[in-house]
Amino acid sequence: MPTLILVRHGRSTANTEGVLAGWTPGVALDERGGEQAAALPARLAALPISEVVTSPLQRCQETIRPLLEARPGLTAHTEERIGECHYGDWSGRKLADLTDEPLMEVVQAHPSAAAFPGGESMRAMATRAAEAVREWNARVERDHGADAVYVMCSHGDIIKSLVADALGLHLDLFQRISVEPCSITAIRYTRLRPFLVRLGDTGDFASLAPRAEPPAGDATVGGGAGAP
Repeated sequence: MPTLILVRHGRSTANTEGVLAGWTPGVALDERGGEQAAALPARLAALPISEVVTSPLQRCQETIRPLLEARPGLTAHTEERIGECHYGDWSGRKLADLTDEPLMEVVQAHPSAAAFPGGESMRAMATRAAEAVREWNARVERDHGADAVYVMCSHGDIIKSLVADALGLHLDLFQRISVEPCSITAIRYTRLRPFLVRLGDTGDFASLAPRAEPPAGDATVGGGAGAP
């Protein structure tokens, strides 16, 4: 079965503003995010990419554009099921303002039981994403062979849920996974089991350096902004 290259979108204006974007329209890459996207073709240059699949949201479309321009033979397939979690009434709110919401504790510690008001449950998000990947695996293998490599550009919580699925982790453990903006995660699927072969690779270790303020114990919903 194919190898899936998961690319989280580059840093967005919502990331730097500390806003939970969700499906809010008009959330674009910021300047650094644009630079991250521009570097993506070189990072993936050694791979014979057979297909590109992307979330419909603007920040993912902008992230994948330089790759498509560098490889004129590729076109992007838009896949709604790998779009961001529908955060409902939380969409567009500051993450700092959400920390005291009772639901946030559930999102952190028991995400399989978390459902966003006016939105969807994290369980439903993970299920639709996993179903999309399995269908695309079959399609890519049918059209390009069992050793094919394809790219999906998606979002932090989606990618974390797919990693948990590949590792056989319960969704309640997925907040222990971190994927930075424009990071690359690779999962090689086989008939019997998937293998996680890269996780959150940015090629930049700056985010591992000690910070003036120690990192919080909670995960950033939707994914963080990456290195300062």
